[in-house]
Order: sequence, then C-alpha cells, then structure tokens
Amino acid sequence: MAGITRGVRAVEGTRTSGARSAARTAGTTAARAAGRAGERASASAAGPGGAADEPRRAGPLIVTEDLALLDDLLRLCAAAGVEPEVHHRVPERRAGWADPPLVLVGDDAAVRCRGAARRPGVVLVGRAQDDPGVWRLAVEVGAECVLRLPEAESVLVDRIADATEGVGRQALTVGVVGGRGGAGASTLACGLALAAARTGRRTLLVDGDPLGGGLDVLLGGEREDGRRWPDFAASKGRLAGGALEESLPAVRGVRVLSWGREPVAPVPPEAVRSVLAAARRRGGVVVVDLPRGTDEAAAEALAQLDLGLLVVPGELRAVAAAHRVASVLGMVVRDLRAVVRGPYAAGLDERWVADALRLPLAGELPYDPGIVADQDAGVPPGAEPRGALGRFCAAFWERALVPGGAA
Repeated sequence: MAGITRGVRAVEGTRTSGARSAARTAGTTAARAAGRAGERASASAAGPGGAADEPRRAGPLIVTEDLALLDDLLRLCAAAGVEPEVHHRVPERRAGWADPPLVLVGDDAAVRCRGAARRPGVVLVGRAQDDPGVWRLAVEVGAECVLRLPEAESVLVDRIADATEGVGRQALTVGVVGGRGGAGASTLACGLALAAARTGRRTLLVDGDPLGGGLDVLLGGEREDGRRWPDFAASKGRLAGGALEESLPAVRGVRVLSWGREPVAPVPPEAVRSVLAAARRRGGVVVVDLPRGTDEAAAEALAQLDLGLLVVPGELRAVAAAHRVASVLGMVVRDLRAVVRGPYAAGLDERWVADALRLPLAGELPYDPGIVADQDAGVPPGAEPRGALGRFCAAFWERALVPGGAA
C-alpha cells in the first residue's frame, strides 16, 4: 500500500527556531517512511496535459508537539493517502481549525486546545496507557473519541480515510462474464466503461481475468504510465480510494486496472478485496471484466458486484455452456442478468436464450461486424457513441444509473 500513498507536508505553527528544526526533522522522517512512491502517485494523477484530474483533497489537522507521536500520525496519514497540516496549537485563523475534515489532537496538546470552538470530527490521540485524566481532556476539547497507539492504528487510518474521502454513495459495480470463450465480455466491459465516462461519471475499469489479453491493450493504453495488478499483490486492509484511482493509467476518461506484460503471478483474494473496496468508496461506476472460472480471487470480486451481466451468443452450445456458468455465478452474485448477442441460430432469439437460462434479460447486443476492423485500426470497442455497441451501452446506463432504476 505504501506504493500508492502520497507525500506528507508539515505546516508549522509558531515556535522557537530550535523547535522548528526538530519538527522539520520529524516531518522528514515520516516522508521517508512513506517512501518515494508518493511522488510517483502524484505524477500518475496528472492527465496528458499535466493537470490532476481533480483538486487535491483537504487533509486532517494535526495538533501536537510530541515528535514521536507526530511521526506516527504522519505515517498513518500517508497510509490513508492524505496530506495533513501540522500545528503545535490551535491555528490562529478560525478556518484553520473549523475547515479540516478531521482534527487529531495529541494528548500533549489537549490543554492548549481547551478554548477552541466546538466542532465535529475531533479525535484525541496519544500513547499513555491507563491515564484516567485523558477522558477529562477529551471532554474539555470536545473530542468524539480517544484512540491509543499503536493498538488503534488501523482504526485511525480508516477514520482518516473516511473523513477525507467522504463516505457517500458507493460506486455502482457491474461485472461482465462470458457465457463461453469469445462471447464478447471484454468488448462489452470496455464499451460500458467508455459510455459511463461519457456521462461525466468517475469510471474505473477493472481487468479481473489474469489470462486475458489485457483491457489496457483493448483500450489502446498499454503504454500509459500507471500501476497494474502485480503492484497491489501485497495489499491488505484498507487502501485509500483517491490514491488508488490516481495511481492507475487513464485512457479516454477511464481509469484502468489491468495486468502487466510480465508472466502472470496470482493476486491474493485479500488484495482483490482491498482494491475493489477502495474503488467502490470513490463512487461513480466500476466495471469488472471477470473470468468464467471462479477461484478465490474471482469470488472476492463477484461478492462486491451490484449487478452481473452474462454475455451469451445466440447459439445452442453457447447457451449450454452459459447455463453451467450461470449456475456457479448465481451462488455469489445477487443480481445476475443475461446480455444476448447475435447472430442467432435458427429458431433462437434473445428472449428464448434468457428464458432457457432462467435469467432476466438485460438487453440484446446487436451484432456489429465492424468492431474487429475498428480494433485493428486502434479504435477501442464502444468508443464511437453512435455505433451499435455505443448505443447499447448508453441505453444500459440510462436505466441503471437512475436512482432506483433497473438495468
């Protein structure tokens, strides 16, 4: 996770020159602990023109003179992917205290914060164990809770990330699976992601099939800088959603998490869980291209879907294969629907196929022989809004993205 964290900066309050030097040393120590990866993550957040996709999120306010505690708090902020401001007492500007999404008050500084205006999101943090006076201090500064390090480190990282990222509506997460090999699941996943991005929504396309050709290649972004699945193989616990998003390649308005060109190494299910949970917290849309096989990593991805789409060509053998896939997916995916693709064998149509699978019909994907030629010319599937795939995907999101709407 340190690979996607961002750097930290300390803004000092008023102190003597010797104390300023000591605080700068503490900030430097924490920055080294975060590593140079923060610089890479910030660079990957910039688009082709060099500008970040969105303004930098406001970080928490830290109030402490305890350099050891400050070092720990800076490290935890880096783990949450945010940059705090550091003061040794309540900031002179009223907004400096009132505006940050979270205030972390060291127990050494609580006395100096007694006169501060009451506000939500104040946490008293310290290391002293079994100090009965800490609860009195918490009441005096209006703290919502008291956290002790190192025991509460994971709780504090979550609290920092929630406060700075927000905990609003999660992303609508749609998984796409082929009923048989070559059904067109990856093509549909790319088309859905591009169509969602055209609506202005934050969009992340996740390649969940390690043995596929790579969605970054399908989109034409294999040379774009950014992180791939192997970079997250060691991830556990909570990832910062903003830092995750900013570390990924951006292609045509879509953030893409795909596989590298090196030999495939398995990604543990814990890493899949952490990455997808972080992506969902950012809101917008997440589209996941999934394999037909269900190992533990794929099962983690399936469990986080709001809607599953099973792509089935209109052929008897494809329907038979899709029936077996659907029987497995149905044990995990809460809402599984069929997308039926032409051309059809004699006597078959989209309704017949959906009924045979006993699945709701999400729609008929028209046969478009020009997709292969477009891909050979470097045009990603669904890039043309007026094409058959582009129109299908736009209509799908018109239904799916309406609050309470059904795809």
